[in-house]
Amino acid sequence: MADGEILGRIDDLIAEEHQLRARSVGTGLTGDDQAKLTKVEQELDQCWDLLRQRRARTEFHENPDDAKARSVGEVEGYRQ
Repeated sequence: MADGEILGRIDDLIAEEHQLRARSVGTGLTGDDQAKLTKVEQELDQCWDLLRQRRARTEFHENPDDAKARSVGEVEGYRQ
């Protein structure tokens, strides 16, 4: 996936996240919406991670296409 495609996916996920959060104002989220929001947030983290990997590879004159999406556990785990 090229940088532009990743950024497009990030934009789509951010729009979905905003929509879910707007729905929750005053009433909270249903269980299904909360699960969807969690999934969206995790996929966003994965996309940002992949984009950072690609940019780092480019900066150091490596092939950005060698960057691979990491699992949710790996991406979420290094925040702690």
